[in-house]
Amino acid sequence: MTRVLLASRNAKKLAELRRVVAAAGLEGLTVVGLDDVPQFPEEPETGATFEENALIKARSGARATGLPCVADDSGLAVDALNGMPGVLSARWSGRHGDDEANNSLLLGQLGDVPADRRGGAFVSACALVTPAGEETVVRGQWRGRIVDEPRGAAGFGYDPLFVPDDAEAGGRTSAELAPAEKDALSHRGKALAQLVPFLRALA
Repeated sequence: MTRVLLASRNAKKLAELRRVVAAAGLEGLTVVGLDDVPQFPEEPETGATFEENALIKARSGARATGLPCVADDSGLAVDALNGMPGVLSARWSGRHGDDEANNSLLLGQLGDVPADRRGGAFVSACALVTPAGEETVVRGQWRGRIVDEPRGAAGFGYDPLFVPDDAEAGGRTSAELAPAEKDALSHRGKALAQLVPFLRALA
């Protein structure tokens, strides 16, 4: 059984990768998170792009643990804000991971923006780095629009504000979708699906 490290303590991201691995039939892989391995100093995410930050995390995890490491860097790019919050999505309000504050700030910034100009996209860059130094980086994007108040209790981050363009979503926000529905449509689901052939080679 090959262990693959997901360089995250986000339980929902970990569950998402485990669902992708299970759906792909990769029975020889076990996905573990940062809480499942000895702690190590994590390098700051200083990259200017999602891809750079994903690689920083994946390289650090592979080097510290000797395990193949997957890392995701993702965020919301809003058209009316020239692509921001972008790589600053998790700390847009100044406090890392404060979803409620981040959502409130974003809604305030879009308060005067009409519905037809509230488009945007969730973006995910996923990097896979092996202990031997092999690196793969993929990117997924999920287009949609930002609504004017949160809806739904599932998901995390900006999910309650994001209504996907996909007809399958039926006008629901990302936070109103069931996990399997979100996996099939989302930016991270699209990126992780591209990693499946590389993960299969590790199994």
